[in-house]
Amino acid sequence: MNDLLAFSAYFGVAISLVSYTAGCFIKEKTGSAVFNPLIISVIITITFLSVFDISYETYYSGARLLGFWLTPATVCLAVPLYEKLSILKKNFKAVSVGIVSGVLTSMLTIFLMAVIFRFDHAEYVTFLPKSVTTAIGVGVSAELGGYEDITTASIIITGVLGNLFAPLICRLARITEPIAKGVAIGSSSHAMGTARAMEMGETEGAMSGLSIAVAGLLTVVGATVFSKLI
Repeated sequence: MNDLLAFSAYFGVAISLVSYTAGCFIKEKTGSAVFNPLIISVIITITFLSVFDISYETYYSGARLLGFWLTPATVCLAVPLYEKLSILKKNFKAVSVGIVSGVLTSMLTIFLMAVIFRFDHAEYVTFLPKSVTTAIGVGVSAELGGYEDITTASIIITGVLGNLFAPLICRLARITEPIAKGVAIGSSSHAMGTARAMEMGETEGAMSGLSIAVAGLLTVVGATVFSKLI
């Protein structure tokens, strides 16, 4: 099976898209945030590869084509921001402080966790970029000497948790301002959180999209600084 599929550049793309489509269908039918399309697609893909004894290398030889579009897809999040540009201008200082606070909180949390659990340098830097989009986070992890695969997993888990619990956390913390919601979600749970923010409202989605880009840039700089602490 591996030899047969190794010659197909689109096998990885096909199984990824079919799995994600199935996840979206299940999410739509159940209406529950628990059935996140990404989680479902991961489960389906892993099950398929295991049942048919297909190696990850064979799958990824085609699936990596999807990764090529990851950065352009992230850039497209600038569209809702442009539509809400006037709101950003009026609240520029508050938004800036919010994003910086989100990035610093994420990194300080990882630093404290690394100290408590006695992580070595590689383990520590692996988790520093957990709250930014994969296109940026994996590059940062690789540059600092972290484990890229674990970084990818931590980014996905962070995004899924943000997608699932963002509305609940906002209610518990009594955060009602749309701008504050968007900044908090985007700076902590990247694109997957932003997808949920867009469901919450246009302003939330626009501010969350902005936060992804700015938090990503700040993380590149911040992770370099924090990486020297351990």
